[in-house]
Amino acid sequence: MSILLNQSTKVIVQGITGRDGSFHAKQMKADGTRVVGGVTPGKGGAEVDGIPVFNSVAEAEAAGGADATVIFVPAKFAAAAVKEASEAKIPLIICITEGVPVLDMVEISETVRSRGPVLIVPASIHKPGNIGVISRSGTLTYEVVYALSAAGMGQSTCIGVGGDPIIGTGYIDLLERFEADKDTDAVVLIGEIGGDAEERAAEYIASSMRTPVVSFISGRSAPEGKRMGHAGAIISGGQGTPQAKVAAFEAAGVPVADTPGSIPALVAEKVRG
Repeated sequence: MSILLNQSTKVIVQGITGRDGSFHAKQMKADGTRVVGGVTPGKGGAEVDGIPVFNSVAEAEAAGGADATVIFVPAKFAAAAVKEASEAKIPLIICITEGVPVLDMVEISETVRSRGPVLIVPASIHKPGNIGVISRSGTLTYEVVYALSAAGMGQSTCIGVGGDPIIGTGYIDLLERFEADKDTDAVVLIGEIGGDAEERAAEYIASSMRTPVVSFISGRSAPEGKRMGHAGAIISGGQGTPQAKVAAFEAAGVPVADTPGSIPALVAEKVRG
């Protein structure tokens, strides 16, 4: 069962008249998402593919109700967009923007801690099922989801927590939800170098999870001090090394795949076990 949203979830799109917002709003609508409205200040009264546009989140929520919002705005406006959605009491805030200024995220981090960024993934590679996926990397999410689907393993919920230094929802928040979901057969956790989120997730898994977990860590060949893609993917002062993350997962009884393509076999083995 999905742990965040389902076919009944009413969604609004912030930044709907922009290039990315309009593209994804149309795609979500075509895939069956209940997109009930969009928001672009100053564009109220317009439409995007039949979706009404409002000047504010509060107006959109008042007109059609909303259980979730997806934010497609540039980094310098992202924090304000998240704050607006929170003030409108939208339960689930989904922000795909990377590179949000750190000070902006510090200011709103407590506001979004229980909601946080979630990744939008192309529907064509998915297969309905009972495997949960949590990832710091968008591209690796695609790779892993495709490998799972090709192996006949459908997914229930796939979440990208993002790779910035400060994020909203983290691994443990989502692992708790998957553990509480009786329909989740296993969870795939995709990590990368930098920070200690994976080590803390391993501690939680070891102490609190019965649901099988399989992991993958990217960036194993990254040199210390060089940022690899995401702002948070950097080994600094000997911290955040792939070796430490792999060791933490193995100590928690979580197998670590050598490649994304080998994940389905490890999932099948854990579920059987």
